[in-house]
Amino acid sequence: MKYTRTAALAAISLAATLSLTACGGDDTGKASSAKDSSSSSESSSSSGGDTTADSGAKTEGGSEAGDAKPEAGKDSGKDSGKGSGAKDDAADSTTKTGGKGKFCKTEDLAIDVRDAAPDKNTGRIDITMINRGSTTCSATGFAGVDIKDADNTSNPIERGQAQPRVTTLKPGDAAVFNLAYAIDTTGKSLASPTNILVTPPNETHTVTLKWPAGAGQIKGAYTDVQVYPTHTTK
Repeated sequence: MKYTRTAALAAISLAATLSLTACGGDDTGKASSAKDSSSSSESSSSSGGDTTADSGAKTEGGSEAGDAKPEAGKDSGKDSGKGSGAKDDAADSTTKTGGKGKFCKTEDLAIDVRDAAPDKNTGRIDITMINRGSTTCSATGFAGVDIKDADNTSNPIERGQAQPRVTTLKPGDAAVFNLAYAIDTTGKSLASPTNILVTPPNETHTVTLKWPAGAGQIKGAYTDVQVYPTHTTK
């Protein structure tokens, strides 16, 4: 009987011990689970906050960039308009001054030559250019001149020491330039000019004129003849 009671008490004690162990394990598991859940929740909450902040910053920055683009576009348009206007103004200025500054073309000039010697010792040949075009043009400067000799050689004429004068020709206006040289009165001149080749100032097309009859003979060589710049006849 005593043995049976002892065995029963031992069984009850073992059961109690197992029950306590089981309860402790459940609590530990629950605590661990709760702790893990809490940690996970905190981590998720923290991570979620950072993502939202980053997303907000990116969205705000993108909005600013979007706002900046139209402003840049507006500024660009203004600058572009100003640049275009400046070009248009320059073009208008060129057009306005181009009519007066345009050089006279050879094809628009009626060119004539005559002997204009003031005395028997001074040779002078005047070459007149009349603007027969429909617009105003400039004949300012030195014409290119060559004198052709009877032996078919051509000799370029050097420029005289003189400053060009503005020579603007309206339709019908005339400009004149001259050749100057000393006259050989001995009758022994070696120069036998037959033609004068004239290229108007700032032109490349040449016209051939006859040496004027009655002009005095050239003293020395063709290098002693000089051409002077154009001027108006008014």
